[in-house]
Amino acid sequence: MSIPANKLSVVALGGVNEIGKNMYVVQYGDEIIVIDCGSKFPDESLLGIDLIVPDITYLLENRNKVKALVVTHGHEDHIGGIPYILKQLNMPVYGTRLTLGLIEGKLKEHGLLRDTKTHLIHSDSRISLGSMTLSFFSTNHSIPDCLGIAFHTPEGTIVHTGDFKFDLTPVNNQYADIHKMADLGKNGVLALLSESTNAERPGFTPSERRVGEHIEEAFAKATQKIFVSTFASNVHRLQQIIDATHKTDRKISLLGRSMVNVVNIATNLGYLNIPEGMLIDPAEVNDYEPHRIVVLCTGSQGEPMAALSRLAASSHRQIEVHRGDTVILAATPIPGNERSVARIVDNFYELGAKVIYGSGTVTGMHVSGHASQEELKLMLTLMKPKYFIPIHGEYRMLHQHRLLAEAVGVEKDNIFILKNGDVVEIQNQSARLARKIQTGNTLVDGLGIGDVGNVVLRDRKHLSEDGILIVVVTLSKAESKIISGPDIISRGFVYVRESEGLLEEVNRITTSEVQKLLLEEINQWSTYKQSIKESIGRFLFAKTKRRPMILPIIIQI
Repeated sequence: MSIPANKLSVVALGGVNEIGKNMYVVQYGDEIIVIDCGSKFPDESLLGIDLIVPDITYLLENRNKVKALVVTHGHEDHIGGIPYILKQLNMPVYGTRLTLGLIEGKLKEHGLLRDTKTHLIHSDSRISLGSMTLSFFSTNHSIPDCLGIAFHTPEGTIVHTGDFKFDLTPVNNQYADIHKMADLGKNGVLALLSESTNAERPGFTPSERRVGEHIEEAFAKATQKIFVSTFASNVHRLQQIIDATHKTDRKISLLGRSMVNVVNIATNLGYLNIPEGMLIDPAEVNDYEPHRIVVLCTGSQGEPMAALSRLAASSHRQIEVHRGDTVILAATPIPGNERSVARIVDNFYELGAKVIYGSGTVTGMHVSGHASQEELKLMLTLMKPKYFIPIHGEYRMLHQHRLLAEAVGVEKDNIFILKNGDVVEIQNQSARLARKIQTGNTLVDGLGIGDVGNVVLRDRKHLSEDGILIVVVTLSKAESKIISGPDIISRGFVYVRESEGLLEEVNRITTSEVQKLLLEEINQWSTYKQSIKESIGRFLFAKTKRRPMILPIIIQI
């Protein structure tokens, strides 16, 4: 499906009614610009799936119209899907220095760096892509080098805020371009796409600088080893932890692949300043007195294989948590991760550690990187958009953001809450919800991209709930009789040694069904398999109230 020529359109391919997997499209006629390409982690229903990335069927169908991918910042929910998408659709990538550094690290891992054109941009950049010109403005967030994007088109200006908050005392002294935002509003914004993550939170989001003060205080009180877990991509937080380590005359060691990668990239690009000699290898930790050590690790969301989980379970090969150590969780659990985080906290308490955890307002160890209600209203007031599209959030957040927009003067009929796949068309300064295109989730499992669908997931769920029963029968082609079996193999259904009577009856039923079909001179193996599955299935459900996956294997020799 294509968009009519000379129409300005906004398409949501991901990031609406969900947290993560952000991807939007701004299109004018036959020119498509993609904004962000994120990923998100699967929930427990997606068994074996490693990652979820956007469905780019629409882009593949219109590959000749795609001009570029422009990235607002370097968080996983905005860059995590890039390597998987570029394998299907190569396009130039535009981003800031740190953002490109993180992207290029991913592209190198996937063997795509040589074939991908990357272009460096900053807040003062102005680039022309066909009939659209893009300008940018700096925003504050929990990672440096974040940009909002203004698309100047023949129809009018579309603004995408990216993730933002208004931090008036930023740790890295990168201030938000409030004057540029006001100028855009003064010159006329046709439509504003603004993030909605904290639209339910009243007031203003506190400054990141406040976290640094609490970290320094906790470090000063600690008498033994300090373990700190936070998001690896929160470079501002990492720098404040490094500063507190320096002030308390400690050494710091990194645990977790993503933490090591981000620290290396950010340090090489000059976004992190680590004093010489401070960073030590995990194997060297035990060479120092406990009060000289800080361990910075991944796993603040309770991920089972992350460094923090292994430390809590005393299963890390090099470092142990001892009684009297201090453990700081400098992050708030993402909804759905609370139980995993609570389990880790319990384990640390059992080890005798002092644990500082909980919401940022209680401990002071975390503040959000997203705008709260007053900041969202400030953005709307600065931009003065004719049309408003709340993005980046679940439906309740988008709804609340709509109410905020109405409160500052945006007309109710000019606000669009989209679903993934919705298209807003704008022509002659008039916008309407026009159509819907194919979109959804592309599931990544190992090296496979999109090759696991509903049928495979249904089978995995079936196997996880009731197990599998394999029935192997060998037939003689010449004599039309059973010459071996039936052999019954049970995995995840019943324990064979304790269920001999049940499996003997399964054997008898299988033999009876096969012999009946042989007498009827049936030669279609599908008939044999279906008959065996149905007969055994009825019997097992009657006896056990379980429905294992039944896999008949017929061998003819």
